[in-house]
Amino acid sequence: MDQTRFRVEGMDCASCATKIDRAVRRVRGVEDVSVSVATGTMTVQHSDSSDLLLSVQQHVKQLGYSASVLADTEQPHTHAKTSSCCAGHHDHDHEEHQHKHTDEQPHDAPVDLHGHNHAAMTGTWWTSSKAKLTFYNLAALALAYGVGHLLPAYQGWIFTAALLVGLVPIARRAFMAARFGTIFSIEMLMTIAAVGAVIIGAQEEAATVVVLFLIGELLEGMAATKARASIQSLASLVPKTALLEDGASTRQIPAEDLVVGNVIVVRPGDRISADGTILSGESAIDEAPVTGESTPVRKGPDDAVFAGTVNADSVLRIKVTAAATDNTIARIIRLVEEAQESKAPTERFIDRFSTYYTPSVVLIAALVALVPPLFAAGDWAEWIYKGLAILLIGCPCALVISTPAAIAASLSAGARRGLLLKGGAVLERLGKINTVCFDKTGTLTEGKPVVTDVLAVSGDAEKVLRLSAALESGSNHPLAKAILSKAASEGVSVMQASEAKAVGGKGVLGTIDGMSLFLGSPIAAEERAGLTDGQRREIARLHAEGKTVSVLVIDGVVAGALAMRDEPREDAIAALRTLQNMGVETLMLTGDNNQTAKAIGADLGIDVRAELLPQDKQQIVAQLQGRGRIVAKVGDGINDAPALAAADIGIAMGGGADVALETADAAILHGRVSDVAEMILLSKRTMRNIGQNITIALGLKAVFLVTTLLGITGLWPAIMADTGATVLVTLNALRLLRA
Repeated sequence: MDQTRFRVEGMDCASCATKIDRAVRRVRGVEDVSVSVATGTMTVQHSDSSDLLLSVQQHVKQLGYSASVLADTEQPHTHAKTSSCCAGHHDHDHEEHQHKHTDEQPHDAPVDLHGHNHAAMTGTWWTSSKAKLTFYNLAALALAYGVGHLLPAYQGWIFTAALLVGLVPIARRAFMAARFGTIFSIEMLMTIAAVGAVIIGAQEEAATVVVLFLIGELLEGMAATKARASIQSLASLVPKTALLEDGASTRQIPAEDLVVGNVIVVRPGDRISADGTILSGESAIDEAPVTGESTPVRKGPDDAVFAGTVNADSVLRIKVTAAATDNTIARIIRLVEEAQESKAPTERFIDRFSTYYTPSVVLIAALVALVPPLFAAGDWAEWIYKGLAILLIGCPCALVISTPAAIAASLSAGARRGLLLKGGAVLERLGKINTVCFDKTGTLTEGKPVVTDVLAVSGDAEKVLRLSAALESGSNHPLAKAILSKAASEGVSVMQASEAKAVGGKGVLGTIDGMSLFLGSPIAAEERAGLTDGQRREIARLHAEGKTVSVLVIDGVVAGALAMRDEPREDAIAALRTLQNMGVETLMLTGDNNQTAKAIGADLGIDVRAELLPQDKQQIVAQLQGRGRIVAKVGDGINDAPALAAADIGIAMGGGADVALETADAAILHGRVSDVAEMILLSKRTMRNIGQNITIALGLKAVFLVTTLLGITGLWPAIMADTGATVLVTLNALRLLRA
């Protein structure tokens, strides 16, 4: 079974999606269809046939839309929870993953067939074909009013002619939709209502209703285009050109021509044009466009940078690690678009409900039009008029769009803040989470040790740091990097120790200014120089705080010690408190030793389970679920994969690692613990918004149904109840973009 994804131009409401879905399902060889208004895409599961894709495109075009096969980079990915659910560093293990994609190809231009007026709104809204038809019909209606007053005897014919300007394209769309299985489309209801109004002599009102319908469609299209563009606008953050290093000089080339391995130069104030690794230079990087992090991050050699971020204050040389079609922003856009095609449980229920709702409304309208005249001597014109109004009120557009519009807006808003959620089902489920299990290293902590204490026997702490750094100079060991980083931050000048060499499992030896130096574990230091009782007590205290201790020995005498620990993230304490205040239980699951884990847990105020194997973490998640808890697992390492897979929601932590983005239920790009609470709050806001939308959609219909039966309102308010509700629901959903 093959799967192909199409870009569909011109969709602006749930009615469009339903017509396309039913038409494509009639193509021989098509097994399943998923149409997303939010992204303007359609995914088709089908048998292998060379003619099938062309038939799919032709069916869509006959409805008045344009369909084009997306490039390979935008074809669907399988988002299964696998054992490689997450990538990054955990307990100092690193795993790198790369995915290669072909270059993205441009989409086919939209085709506006049969005057169906469904071209995409590109450029300004008033230049779209949808806007032009609306303007033409407005002009015809205005002309009809003017001429009708001059020739009152021909008023009916004049308004009928004005009516046909807009009704003919609508009727064509209704006919094509009916031909492909969608009999009760909004266009069909509109056509029946307009023709019925002409038959009972309400030509003026029918012509006005058609104009109002077209205005409503135009507003729907504008709102849908805005929602669709919210995530695509991220693409504009990546500069169009790059300065490619070519020997001793640079030359400007299109950013899309960059390939992995190229070296680019980025000047201060410029946006970085590709994902890469810094080769030389150090600068503050504004990553807000990609991660939502408002504070610039200081980065230097070997640090990763993202396309679209801003280089603040110095020249950088960067080695490209991802092509334009596979950089972080491109992946975010692709993943969010695919996520928007995944329907939430609420959305699936509304879809099923609407399939019965519309025929029921048509039946009610027919009964209203026929029963009173036939069995209660009612006036035919009056009751037919009321039946036609109910027909227009009954259109399910607002109801069907109520859920996907809110979900699409939330997914886009989340992505712009560095929160990636894989579909409506994940978004809906997050709001029900009541237990969050965190990994320690790289999740609650920074994932790299830092020097927390510098202790000197003689009181000269600067000397202890300087000599320790001299021994570790040039080493890539995490503890060595921590010592060198501490020396740099303190402004300590570091010399290169001579005759430096590692002593396996114990430490490092070297000589500087004639002094024989050793830096290593307390046990190794005890063997070389001996420790006093006071020194042993101090080391034991540091160990109890979860710190690793390295002791410096000079010429056989203990001179001092350095304590290092993987420290909690800056926002971890506040983030965990926020979750706990929300009624969410928190738990740390780690493979680290019990003493270190307990010390970090005490600082953070979180319960701890330590010295766990991957299967132990999975069992704990299963036990929590067995007690009725809805569990989210947050981690960044391969050994978290079983627990991530077992959890109700698996959340990958880190800076956009490939596998994490591709396979987790959700991903946090900028590594803030507080974003777990933000995801849950986003879900709760979305579900409230959906509730409001359903209330608006059904509430307005109920009110106008009653007022129509009582004779208070007619065709004009009926069409305004339909299109107005759709616009209100869409605009209410768009509020989530600003959340």
